[in-house]
Amino acid sequence: MKNLEPVAAGTPASAPCIVLVQPTLGENIGAAARAMMNFGLSDMRLVKPKGDWPNQKAINTASGAERILQEAKLFETTEDAVADLNRIYATTARTRDMEKPVLAPRDLAATIHENAANGEKSGVIFGREAKGLHNDDVAISDAIVMVPVYPEHRSINLAQCVLLIGYEWYQQTDPEALNGVTRKGGQPATQQELVGFFEHLERELDDCGFLFPPEKRPRMVRNIRNIFTRAGLSDQEVKTLRGIVAGLSRTRDRSR
Repeated sequence: MKNLEPVAAGTPASAPCIVLVQPTLGENIGAAARAMMNFGLSDMRLVKPKGDWPNQKAINTASGAERILQEAKLFETTEDAVADLNRIYATTARTRDMEKPVLAPRDLAATIHENAANGEKSGVIFGREAKGLHNDDVAISDAIVMVPVYPEHRSINLAQCVLLIGYEWYQQTDPEALNGVTRKGGQPATQQELVGFFEHLERELDDCGFLFPPEKRPRMVRNIRNIFTRAGLSDQEVKTLRGIVAGLSRTRDRSR
């Protein structure tokens, strides 16, 4: 088979195909499509899904990922579904009577990205909900994928397994770090904003007699500033805190 042109890991062309072999529940197909869209996967291939297609239960469960279902390709055999792929990986929850490399989802993700960098297109195949893949499907695969789970209950729902694979692949595309996500329109507070809040708070604490006795005031002020500095306040949060301080001081003034 002729190799594809090399592509950069993390681009849509580097994403693996998701091949569901004889899935029986439309709900699982829809949930799998939803998991795929969560993590940038779009190529769904279905091998003899049970019942009619399109499947209304799958559409109902997709929750915004209907496009993946609309573009899903149908095949009669697993061999047809993976014919254009260079590398195939079979998910299974049980050992097989054959010699195959075994990969955890994280290792699989790294391997798929490496394959893409070499111009190779990868696919991950998933079996029926009740019995998994046939040995014939596993035999044509380059490696087995097993999720490390509690040994007394190894069975994982089909859509959950797709989500795990998609998650690990997507993490290695260097997605936006969660700690860089903040409230819409909010920005980390500047030092000027923080100092303004500190001085406002300290004036009110002096006025109410909290920062007493005088010889302990510097240490108390440092402790208070450390508390708020560790919080990593946004500009909006500083404004809210200053509003709280102002509100409390007005209440105190009225009570006098």
